[in-house]
Parts: sequence; C-alpha cells; structure tokens
Amino acid sequence: MLERYWSITSSLLPFLWQGFLETLYVSLVAIIAGSLIGALIGLVRSQRVPVLTSIFGLYIHILRGTPFLVQLYVFYFVLPNTGISWLSWDSRTAAFVALSVYTSSYVAEIVKGAVEAVPRGQSEAATALGMTRLQRLWYVIIPQALKLTVPPMSGVYVMIIKSTAILSVVGISELTRQGEVSILRFPRDVLFIYGLIAFIYFLYCYPVLRFARWAERRVGAARTVDLD
Repeated sequence: MLERYWSITSSLLPFLWQGFLETLYVSLVAIIAGSLIGALIGLVRSQRVPVLTSIFGLYIHILRGTPFLVQLYVFYFVLPNTGISWLSWDSRTAAFVALSVYTSSYVAEIVKGAVEAVPRGQSEAATALGMTRLQRLWYVIIPQALKLTVPPMSGVYVMIIKSTAILSVVGISELTRQGEVSILRFPRDVLFIYGLIAFIYFLYCYPVLRFARWAERRVGAARTVDLD
C-alpha cells in the first residue's frame, strides 16, 4: 500500500509542483498589489476625506459583501463583454485583478482600524509641535499603526492563498486544478490526492503564519501612550 502511494506521489509531484508555482505567483502578486491599494484606501478613509470616504466605503462593502467567485466571474466574463478593449482580459490577468481587488477590501479595513486605534493624543501632540497632517501620518501615526496590522494581516494573506483554489474555474492551472487533472489518471485515489493537495497548501500557509508571529514579536507588542 505504501509503495502504491509513493508511486502515485512521485508521478504527480512534477504536476503539483507546477501548480504550486502558479499558486505562489498569483497569490504573491495579489498580496502585494492588494496590500498597496488597500493601505492607500484605508489611510484615506481614516482621514475622513469628503466624497472619497463614501466612495471607498461603498467599494469595500460591495467586495466584502459578495462571494469572491461572483467577483471573479464579473472580471472574467462580464467586463470583457462591455466592448471596452482594455477590459478584455485573459484568464490570468482577470485572476490577478480580481484577487488583488478582493485583497484590498480586507487590507483597507485593517489599516483604517489600526490608524484609528492610535490614541488621539498622539496626533494632538504632533500638531502642537507644528507638524502637518502628512507629517503626523508618516512620522507618528503610521509607525504605531503598523504594529496593530501584523496579526490580522497574516490571517488575510492565508485566506487569499486559499482563495486561489477558486481560480481553476477560469482555467488557471494552479495547485487545485493540477490536482483535479491528476485525479483523472488515478480515479481510485481521490481522497489521497486531495489530501496531498491540502498538505501542500499547509506547507505554504504555515510559514506565513509563523513569519507573522515572528514579525509581531520583532516590532514589539502594540504599545501606545495615551496622551489624552
């Protein structure tokens, strides 16, 4: 029995490795792009910028209130049918954009909450020193808020990594897709193959969580001094 499973694993590893690399690539692009977009949106919302705050709020509520699968279909099937040339994406581009936008909606709320959690006295003290709004954000608020974003951000990143499994519905040959194709070769070993896929996802996600814990200890516990 063990020899059979070892034989199956050996024959499938090249295909699963190829799928893992695709998953790694897509998830990293989505995490980086989504984090940058989300951080900007979160900062804008935390500063109560007129009009933009409402627009970004609607943006976040729509994305967080609808399934990612529906959003992926919109980016891949609906937008290209609008006739606008630059919206005629291939499956990989649609996957990148959909996953990045989805990531940004969660990152934006984390950043907004972290900025607002910094005691108001910190900003008032910086104002008393003659700092502008941008200087207060850059030198006082953001460094303290970053400490608060580490724990929840790691959970979002793991969720995004696992969400890549849905991309198989638009033809992305990521890890889950490669596993489903492999099942056609070994239909009697469905449970084992899915278990192998789950194990590979675990090997990817676990270091992310460990790194987040290390980063949390590195930056130190979020300790702020309330000057109110």
